[in-house]
Amino acid sequence: MLSDKERRKELGDFLKTRRARLSPRGFGLPVGPRRKAEGLRREEVAQLTGIGITWYTWLEQGRDIQVSSEVLEAISRVFRLNEEEKEHLFLLANQPLLHKTGSPLIEGVNTNLQNLLSQLEYCPTYVTDEKMNIVNWNKAAAVIFGDFDKMDDRDRNAVWRCFTSKVYRELFLNWEDHAQRLIAQFRLAYTRFVGDEWFKGMIQELTDKSPEFRTWWTKHEVLGTPCGKKTIVHPLVGEMIMDHITLQVYDAPELKLTIYQPRPEGETEQKMRSLLSNNVSSRTPASLI
Repeated sequence: MLSDKERRKELGDFLKTRRARLSPRGFGLPVGPRRKAEGLRREEVAQLTGIGITWYTWLEQGRDIQVSSEVLEAISRVFRLNEEEKEHLFLLANQPLLHKTGSPLIEGVNTNLQNLLSQLEYCPTYVTDEKMNIVNWNKAAAVIFGDFDKMDDRDRNAVWRCFTSKVYRELFLNWEDHAQRLIAQFRLAYTRFVGDEWFKGMIQELTDKSPEFRTWWTKHEVLGTPCGKKTIVHPLVGEMIMDHITLQVYDAPELKLTIYQPRPEGETEQKMRSLLSNNVSSRTPASLI
């Protein structure tokens, strides 16, 4: 199948990028003056993992071979993969991790989740699906990130908007860091859908439209959804400093809840209250839509 061929190519590309970032010195391997290879050589990876050089080469070439979980564990160890990278590797090799369990996709967001969104009155909060489409949100999210009701399906995709909207780019004080983390999360989401027509179309369009996406996508970085702090520069009230966290919905693992919580610095909560009390969502600047 075409999707299997694409999955194997994705696996080969991922292995090449991870091999290239490792220094032979880190493994006590000699580095002669005539060495041209960036990172480890294939034969060095084979030696360190105990895998035959031919077998490992076939993996990087995207050959149609079956690889065991023991081999993947050895590669993960040598390449020093983090949990997200390891999950990415196993899924691409068609060997899901044992502790990961699937769940059928459900439509919509249940009533309890909608009620939770409304309770988080001063915390911009939205729900994304497995394709990182924003499928539900509260009023606080609309006054910060724009009127989702007036957006089409493409603009309600978190990755699309991040890389195609000039205004959205200006909303984050450190847009590059935000965008690189987002593309790494999108890469991990894509792992389960290699060959899917929707993902292929989205990736191709973003590659055509955004030089940053085109550059960063080829790096094969993968990332979960870590918590952290972000500074948002709103066009009406200026800088707002928020903690953010993303949670998986237990009853619908395909859905994730992202919450931005105002921090005391910069009078952020007062600014949120002002935006909401002035009904900014109903008069959102056209530039934010």
